Amino acid sequence: MLELKLLDGKTLNVEEHKNGKDMASLISTSLAKDAIAYSLNGKIYDLFHEINESGEFKILTSKSEEAYEILKHSTAHLMAEAILDLFPNAKLGIGPSIEDGFYYDVDFGDYVLKEEDLIKIEAKMKEFSKKNEYIIRENLSKKDALGIFKDNPYKVELINELPEDEEISCYKQGKFIDLCKGPHLPSTGFIKHFKLETIAGAYWRGDSKNKQLTRIYGVSCFSKEELEHLEHIKEEAKKRDHRKLGKELGLFMISEYGPGFPFFLPNGQMLRRQIEYWYHKILDKHGYKVITTPIILSKELWLTSGHWDHYKDNMYTTKIDEREFAIKPMNCPGALVYYNSELHSYKDLPLKIAELGLVHRHEASGALNGLFRVRCFTQDDAHVFCTKAQLQEEIEALLKLYDEVYSTFGLDYSIVLSTKPESDYIGDDEVWELSEKILADACKASNKEFKINPGDGAFYGPKLDFKLKDCMGRIWQCGTIQLDMNLPERFDCTYINDKGEKERPIMLHRAILGSFERFIGIIIEHFGGAFPLWMSPLQVNILPVNNNYHLEHANYVKNRLFNEGFRVNLDDSEEKLGYRMRNSIIKKTPYTLVIGDKEKENNLVTYRKYGEEKQITVTLDEFVEKMHQEIDNKDFLVDPKNI
Repeated sequence: MLELKLLDGKTLNVEEHKNGKDMASLISTSLAKDAIAYSLNGKIYDLFHEINESGEFKILTSKSEEAYEILKHSTAHLMAEAILDLFPNAKLGIGPSIEDGFYYDVDFGDYVLKEEDLIKIEAKMKEFSKKNEYIIRENLSKKDALGIFKDNPYKVELINELPEDEEISCYKQGKFIDLCKGPHLPSTGFIKHFKLETIAGAYWRGDSKNKQLTRIYGVSCFSKEELEHLEHIKEEAKKRDHRKLGKELGLFMISEYGPGFPFFLPNGQMLRRQIEYWYHKILDKHGYKVITTPIILSKELWLTSGHWDHYKDNMYTTKIDEREFAIKPMNCPGALVYYNSELHSYKDLPLKIAELGLVHRHEASGALNGLFRVRCFTQDDAHVFCTKAQLQEEIEALLKLYDEVYSTFGLDYSIVLSTKPESDYIGDDEVWELSEKILADACKASNKEFKINPGDGAFYGPKLDFKLKDCMGRIWQCGTIQLDMNLPERFDCTYINDKGEKERPIMLHRAILGSFERFIGIIIEHFGGAFPLWMSPLQVNILPVNNNYHLEHANYVKNRLFNEGFRVNLDDSEEKLGYRMRNSIIKKTPYTLVIGDKEKENNLVTYRKYGEEKQITVTLDEFVEKMHQEIDNKDFLVDPKNI
């Protein structure tokens, strides 16, 4: 008998060989009707997958948080089935779900897919959906899989990379079959509300040396209303696209001389400086020691850390004086070298070492995307060395720090605990189990809910990932806390305990913003370029009504504001006032001041705040006080949802 613990705390004793559908029927008839999959001990299974162990059990429906991911991937398969029906000579590449939908890479041979073809594919998908075919998992030997996909070179390549004795899972619906790990919906009838959106080119496996395939993007939802809302969000996202706003507001650029290596322009660099200045004050407040480590370090260091064996394909390497070196893809080894440069006592711990470290990683050219996916970026890394006794308290302190940082930008978040990978990891299983438990206990003690993401930990330790939600409801992976008992062992890090003996510290890796570049891309879109006053590249734009009469006083106002520490511009061009006002609004300047006769005579300013129609007249002193207060409070210029 198996023992399944339900969400309400009840326990069901069931016979072996039952599946998720059986369990849903036992719980309630309505639940069985709505069930699409089940979760057992944090792992998601197909609804008809046999239950083979005891543990925490949950039936998933379309209302479940995990359901959307299953739907997206199942819809990608439905699209692939429709494509092969309409274009029998097409060759399928890969078709994963992505953050806001799904795609499939397809080789159409000599045929050039057109936008109008998407309508035909959608119609065929709806036809197959109505057939309501069961989606069935099949496990195959490598030999059998190669036989089924022998006419598809892309699938053959993927299969040949797998070990000889590994079972290969496929999913079948009607006559269609595809390689996939799953899980999937029970049948195609659940896939009703979807839209194919765009066509793009994508090199096979992101490598420009390979053939360029046709990538078809789409979205899918469980209801018509959800799909309409998603389409609205996507239209809003287009307006806020950080690449578009980055150009319009003079924030950053990407040059053909450095694909994936962003240039920060004066406005973008000023924005970045303000965030860095604020961030350094946060570090000082929480007792961090800030260091800078070299960008290039020797192969021996990366061998010791394990990166050379586990990450070499993503590293840029070079030779210096006949020795092999690598540009750092991560900051951790440098922090360990610094730790070992001094002797440490238990009285020194916890030791918090922070670095805004520039790292380089080789990303496939097809994956590069503005500031979201680049080849060099600055991580807001920190490494906390502590004793086992201090560990949970330090993680709880970090959780409070994350609250403080994310709330400043109006970003909600959820937490995911990523556990030991199935393979390619370092360290003992017992250490991994202990590390995972400590992270979970710290979350529970801090009253932080979290989900389990099995097998997605770093190769050296489990981690807490922080999923940010912006004003449009989109999810972004940014922060992380990684518990590491392995690297201190590999680097032979020690401290002298209270008994005078050497002991091994535990290391916490943590990043809050993740990457400055990516985070700036996120907040450009979150705020739609209308940044809070404290971080805005330009805070005040001054418009004299008539340069012949008002320029002198406008300069006086400018100098006063500049001396107060504000970032200010005086637009004394000969354009009409209305034109200059519109230009100031287009540039999303927080405050635009108009200086005319009454302002000059009474030392007043008339301001218009971005996002508001009304103009307000106050004394210059009152305006200065208002600005200081708004900056100190980190107030938003406007509600990000209303930009």
